Amino acid sequence: MIEILPFVSNIRWQDVFDITLNSYILFRLYILFRATNVFRVLIGIALLWFIQRIAVSLGLIVTSWAIQGITAVAALIIIVVFRNEIRSVLQARNLKAILWGFSDKTVDTPVEIIVESVYELARTRTGALVVFRGKEDLAEVLQGGTPWRGLVSKEMMTSIFWHDNPVHDGAAIIEGNQVTEVGVILPLSHRDDLPSYYGTRHRAAAGLAEATDALVIVVSEERGNVVLARGSDMSVISRKEELAKILREHVGVIAEEWTYLRGGKLEIGMAAIVSILFITAVWFSFTRGLDALVTLEIPIEYMNRDPEMEILDTSVNAVHLDLSGSGALIKSIRPGQVQVRLDLNKADPGHNTFTIADENVALPPGVFLKRVLPSVVEVTVDVPTKKRLPVQVDWVGKLAEHLILTKVKLNPDKVWVIGGKRILKNVSTAYTAEVALDNIRKTGTVNVNLMFDLGSIKIAPGSTDRIKVEYVAKERPQ
Repeated sequence: MIEILPFVSNIRWQDVFDITLNSYILFRLYILFRATNVFRVLIGIALLWFIQRIAVSLGLIVTSWAIQGITAVAALIIIVVFRNEIRSVLQARNLKAILWGFSDKTVDTPVEIIVESVYELARTRTGALVVFRGKEDLAEVLQGGTPWRGLVSKEMMTSIFWHDNPVHDGAAIIEGNQVTEVGVILPLSHRDDLPSYYGTRHRAAAGLAEATDALVIVVSEERGNVVLARGSDMSVISRKEELAKILREHVGVIAEEWTYLRGGKLEIGMAAIVSILFITAVWFSFTRGLDALVTLEIPIEYMNRDPEMEILDTSVNAVHLDLSGSGALIKSIRPGQVQVRLDLNKADPGHNTFTIADENVALPPGVFLKRVLPSVVEVTVDVPTKKRLPVQVDWVGKLAEHLILTKVKLNPDKVWVIGGKRILKNVSTAYTAEVALDNIRKTGTVNVNLMFDLGSIKIAPGSTDRIKVEYVAKERPQ
């Protein structure tokens, strides 16, 4: 507690705003998606993040890295798999409802009217197929269909399944107090245990019930009975009261009003508190973890080089990285877990300058880059080529006034060098290291190395960079 108080006293107003903003975003996600499968996956991602932070605090590098990757993939799964469910939630609300509205008012499904309509269809032996969706989105499994948007009534149900109506063979989708679609084609079940007298309507009802959490009512025109399909069960419902009870449980009409008036406000308040606590924990884990620093020297890896070109020279071969993170994690870092990569895909022949940014540095989860030294790297790339250059001595100083050089012989007098095509194009001579004329008093020999102004030029294999200089010095004629 004593250690936490100084840390809390240093909280900035930006930190308070950051926590508040993200807590409200999390709270709004709960309000919008609490009754969908998306929310369950979000809970799973939050649990993965919590486990990942525990792994980081324990120094479990591979575990934390793996969980971080799984979390990233799970976020993509939400977008791809539940795109229809997300779209249906967002399209049904305006901007105000998304940002601060509450779904405190629901439209009740008229169960009694539906039950009366279904048994009236059964009495007249009029075939019917009625679908009540659950929490899952049905867009992926339904086909065809005609938008209807009509209020549920006994006359409406009778007219939809009237045998001369073009859409009577399909299913009717009921949401709230409306028939939203008619003439919908459902997926057929391929079960072998269904009675042989079940026709296409029954198999379609079984197929949708098996694939989703929807509830489907079938009215048989041959037998005049009502069959209910839910999950893998199909049962004949002979009493209106039983069907009404099942429908109420499915659409949630019985406890809807009580849940909102008595339990809804408590649920929303708890969601707000949990959102604040969760975001505060996230913020604290990141900021509290940045209490250790380490500097590592990491070699630079060059990637995606043009195969026709070679790296002829670099300003540095390694950089120093200042890293921060939790003390336990920083202590467990090894140089092999940190990598610095430069992409040479767009490098031009000649000199290239690269700035090392965050995307060039691969770090374990929970470790952050503070500084790179040096942050700029110069790389020379070109198509390597060979060239034979004459050798010339680099004389410096002044020969004694009474002497004169009458002959200079170099061995070898020409050498093969390797370098970039563009660079060697402008090089015509290979110079030796400096030879001081002041030191010459008589004829003699000196061995010197070749010197190149450009470090990218090298002596070719088979040639030597050691030059033997033989000179003849004579007295200057009077």
